[in-house]
Amino acid sequence: MNIFRLVADLMHLASIVILLLKITKTRSAAGISFKTQALYAGVFCARYLDLVTHYVSLYNTLMKIFFIGTSFYILYLMKVRFRATWDPNLDTLRVEYLVAPCALLALIFNYAKGFDPIEIFWAFSIYLESVAILPQLFQLTRTGEAETITTHYLFALGAYRGLYIFNWIYRYFTEKGHVEWIPVLAGLVQTGLYCDFFYVYLTRVLKGKKFQLPA
Repeated sequence: MNIFRLVADLMHLASIVILLLKITKTRSAAGISFKTQALYAGVFCARYLDLVTHYVSLYNTLMKIFFIGTSFYILYLMKVRFRATWDPNLDTLRVEYLVAPCALLALIFNYAKGFDPIEIFWAFSIYLESVAILPQLFQLTRTGEAETITTHYLFALGAYRGLYIFNWIYRYFTEKGHVEWIPVLAGLVQTGLYCDFFYVYLTRVLKGKKFQLPA
């Protein structure tokens, strides 16, 4: 594992910890998209179907369990414990328009030799992860602003994906041109979706100002 992937994974972990702290400390799920969190739960379940069939390392196994477990715990907090604080009227992006194309792409473009469900679900998870943040970003555009801790969560999540680009570049030069085009292209799409958010975050939030999208 190279340094870029390690730091990226740590940023991913940090994003989840930040989100959990935000919800539990404030006892509120305000500003968080339930649909985005549900999509991420789907991403982790689809990607880690090999959890009981293919052992890589203790680190790998623990990370998979952590991501699946925390994703469903976040859904529980939002839908059960702090349901009154989540406003479904703001979380309105139609996720079926995201899930269906990702499922179609996974059936057509995957690494399966023949019909291998695990490989198809893995490809589906990659495609779905690239757009899973859209309900959250769409909700931000509706409200126009967000709590600072919520923006920290989004920045950590975006940084995780951005660092993976450097991971792929590093692997390309150290592994004799190794390229996995499905995660690379999906990752570029996902990073691109964060561009406007990154700009506002770097120019306002890091200067101590409130996150607010330009009119």
